[in-house]
Amino acid sequence: MIRKQTETDLTAIMQIWLETNTKAHSFIPEEYWLSNYEMVKSGLPKAEVFVYEDDATKEIYGFIGLMENYIAGLFVKEPMQANGIGSQLIAYAKSQKEKLTLEVYQKNMRAVQFYHREGFSITDEAIDENTAQVAYMMSWQK
Repeated sequence: MIRKQTETDLTAIMQIWLETNTKAHSFIPEEYWLSNYEMVKSGLPKAEVFVYEDDATKEIYGFIGLMENYIAGLFVKEPMQANGIGSQLIAYAKSQKEKLTLEVYQKNMRAVQFYHREGFSITDEAIDENTAQVAYMMSWQK
């Protein structure tokens, strides 16, 4: 089930955020993610966050954060990846918005391929000044 985030979800969301970023972005030092943890945690209330919760266990397996039409993050717990949760979260966001944009690291090929499958196109690329990594800007429109 996809639902709006509640305050009690914050610990689970942040754990997924940290674990997933660290594993998916092995080309960025773990210290980068650790040093941004508190900033992201305090910024979450500014975003619309929707979680994917297992109906039976009530465990959160993933979430998507939206800031207007921008996907600020899409994360699924590693053991639950490739089970359609990310696609369901994207479909939910598409049902709420006319267009969506996001940034994804070029080296995160699994994510780039996922977004292509979900109908997103690369519109630009730039160097992320915080990590010195190439990031693609991608967009989708109804």
